[in-house]
Amino acid sequence: MHFLLAMMKHETNTFSPVPTPLERFARGRGTPPEGQDAVDAYRGTQSALAAFIDIAEKEGATYDIPVAGQAWPSGPVQDDAYNYMTGKIIAAAKARKYDAILLDLHGAMVTESFEDGEGQLIKALREIAPDTPIAVALDMHTNLYAEIIDNATSAAGYQTYPHIDVYETGTRAALPVIAKLKGKANPVMAWGNRPMLPHVMRQGTDDFPNKELQIRAREMETTGGALAATLFTGFPHADIHNAGLSAVVVTDGDKALAQKYLDELLDFAWDEREAFVYKLEPLGESVARAKKMSDGPVVLLDHFDNAASGGTMDTTAVLGEIVRQGLENVAFFAIHDPEAVQQMIKAGIGAKMTLKLGGKIKMPLLAADAVSEPLEVTGTVRVLTNGEFRNRGPMGTGILNDMGPTAVFDTGKVEIVVISRHQEPNDLNCFYSLGIDPLAKRYLCLKSRVHWRAGFKPIMTDVVECAGVGVCTSDYNQLEFKHVRRPIYPLDILNEAKAGQ
Repeated sequence: MHFLLAMMKHETNTFSPVPTPLERFARGRGTPPEGQDAVDAYRGTQSALAAFIDIAEKEGATYDIPVAGQAWPSGPVQDDAYNYMTGKIIAAAKARKYDAILLDLHGAMVTESFEDGEGQLIKALREIAPDTPIAVALDMHTNLYAEIIDNATSAAGYQTYPHIDVYETGTRAALPVIAKLKGKANPVMAWGNRPMLPHVMRQGTDDFPNKELQIRAREMETTGGALAATLFTGFPHADIHNAGLSAVVVTDGDKALAQKYLDELLDFAWDEREAFVYKLEPLGESVARAKKMSDGPVVLLDHFDNAASGGTMDTTAVLGEIVRQGLENVAFFAIHDPEAVQQMIKAGIGAKMTLKLGGKIKMPLLAADAVSEPLEVTGTVRVLTNGEFRNRGPMGTGILNDMGPTAVFDTGKVEIVVISRHQEPNDLNCFYSLGIDPLAKRYLCLKSRVHWRAGFKPIMTDVVECAGVGVCTSDYNQLEFKHVRRPIYPLDILNEAKAGQ
């Protein structure tokens, strides 16, 4: 047997001003890895591609990997980048006949030309290989379109947020295809959505109702006869028609059972839609509340500006409030400011200087009053590194991260990590790699929303969510939706579910 494996992953925030060229998928290495380079980059990691590699080798199959591209969320993917990656995959599919195609995708990729980049790829592959089984591994934040399901054989998405089951999802997506190849199963799928945009801050799988929804999806697989069952919470910061909550269920030839389970998941989510709405607290009140907490580490979440949701990472509202209120023994991760990093590199370790950090990237698609100015700080350059580290896990175990040239700037009260490439803090090594012991800090301020829980929840004493400024805002009033289907909850008050596939 011969398999085609590929990775093309991006969660697109259509409100983000951060551009998405091909280089972003290569993490500073020119072009995304392919062939043996891709195997070397992802084998043994917590990725769906690693699962595909293991499954292919277990089945005695040879395989090709024409591209393995993965980028931090940002604005719409540039057409040149999309065409490069899809061109590699399509060319491989045309070059020979494969027994199976296994795709590690995201499910929320918007390009300059397409609302549904993944669906267009799978549709093109189906036209080339009408009889070849196709398995698709997807993120929980997929905004699902018909083209994905209509042209795939099997699909599965993450059941945890933070996403610590990425490898397992690759396995869940691929095994129905392997069973089909062996004549042991006939995968069929049912999918649908509900008109709702759950706030990302209410999508964690530690929290009701997503916790219960994902437990039920796993029960459908383990004891209910489903080959795969997935509830997608969706990614709401994409102004596209199908943004929002959806689900897909795969069964062995039983379309009625797939539809029954699908309706159960969607109805549960719809009935509890109010629990998916996040309640905001004013920033000053949040930081003042944190200041009264004596035991650390206390996690402060700068959740309006998260790289893993397309944030610029250069907004300074939360950092400025921390400085204004005089919190001490703080580690802040991070401000994206390549210009400031270069200034610190030029000055050298130990240099005392005054910097204007952040506030350099404008956010024109936010409400007019949602702005962030540079923050002037005085301190000492403590650390300079190349910004590379590997995740210790449980999220993305073994994945190599590249923050680009990185510095730690110490104001005396706050150690500020300043980076040149975007990186969400979901792993303790983002601090340890810079010589900062997170356990020794009273406060850890993280530009994160939910993924921080993977690495930091076990060590925290408390968490304070800080509503700053940024394109990951949980205040939908700061965003102008023009293309999402309407009516949709909570942008509109709805009493009845109206599916809008």
